[in-house]
Amino acid sequence: MKAVLQRVREARVVIADEVVGQIGPGLLVLVCAERGDVPAQADKLLAKILKLRIFSDAAGKMNLSLQDVAGGLLVVSQFTLAADASAGNRPSFISAALPEDGRRLYDYFVAQARLLHAPVQTGQFGADMLVHLVNDGPVTIPLQF
Repeated sequence: MKAVLQRVREARVVIADEVVGQIGPGLLVLVCAERGDVPAQADKLLAKILKLRIFSDAAGKMNLSLQDVAGGLLVVSQFTLAADASAGNRPSFISAALPEDGRRLYDYFVAQARLLHAPVQTGQFGADMLVHLVNDGPVTIPLQF
């Protein structure tokens, strides 16, 4: 699985002019399942996201995790993270999981996140979404498991 984490002051997902997920300070996580990915990879990815020390401590050092700061987690599915643009000018998404497999892993990831952390908000799998964010830092971290 692949993810891009963005430390945010706030973020929200809008579908058809309706806010479907919103957080204050925390992490916006764009997540992508690829062919052959299994729940164990989602577990490793989530564990890393929750414990990654990318929030500032009292001295201004990136030394605190999302759990340490009780930040929000906004999880948005994004199959385009599987893009391969190495040949030509049109990206290929052949490595992205099939939609039913991607949905299953995304739903699993979100369910596990809700068991281990609060608050967790989401976008909508497969929907055309507008994602608004105020990137804090900016801090943007790619992860893959």
